[in-house]
Amino acid sequence: MTAAVLDRAPAVALAERRPPLTRLTVLEIRKSLSTRSGRTLAGTAAVLPAAGVAVLFALGQEIPGAAPMLSLLGTLVAMLMLAVGVLATAGEWTHRTVQTTFLTVPRRSRVLLAKYGGMALLGAGIAAVVVGSTFAVAAVGAGSGFSWDGAGVAVLATIAGGAAMTVVGAGIGAAVANAPAALTGTYLLLLVVMNVLHGVRPTWAEKVDPLAATYELIGRDAVGTARPVAILVGWVLVTTVAGAAVTRRRAIS
Repeated sequence: MTAAVLDRAPAVALAERRPPLTRLTVLEIRKSLSTRSGRTLAGTAAVLPAAGVAVLFALGQEIPGAAPMLSLLGTLVAMLMLAVGVLATAGEWTHRTVQTTFLTVPRRSRVLLAKYGGMALLGAGIAAVVVGSTFAVAAVGAGSGFSWDGAGVAVLATIAGGAAMTVVGAGIGAAVANAPAALTGTYLLLLVVMNVLHGVRPTWAEKVDPLAATYELIGRDAVGTARPVAILVGWVLVTTVAGAAVTRRRAIS
């Protein structure tokens, strides 16, 4: 009896160990970048904006300033980062790797917290890369009429928007638990339904459209940012809470 208890002790101790949240967060970032789809989306989001700006300058197109440039590019990056977030959570259910994840770390709330935190860091990091690369291109190729006014606020808003929309994608993916369905539904909602809503009920759309809020937040100065910030925070809260609530009750077998 004593030998059996002693043999079980290491196994029980191992099962009750709680890996540090920082380690889990780093692991989730690595997992997102370990797949071909994750690397492709992240790489496209990081590289495509600078390439697009370089082409525009090469064709002689004028870009008025840093803030308008980041408004457009930051919104584009936010759209791509939505997919990265969705794949980080829904992809595990689609490919059934979630069984290994939750068997390794049975506390689902810790796993989701690590995923949300990891996606926020990944989204912010990629947005920062976009800012640095596009500013480098603009410093070389922009004309004398290019304005750097409001660049500081635009940079912070671009990074915050990238982080927020990546977390929103992760929350949606956790709630839907099917990558194709989550991606299709998300982009239909944001690119089709929201555009229709802008046409028929523009005042409603202004209060709920996260992409429009991202564009508005980056393009403005520090004054008048309360509404777009509130919209993005609302999307983050609703999607992450929904993802956590559904995930806690979903069977993994």
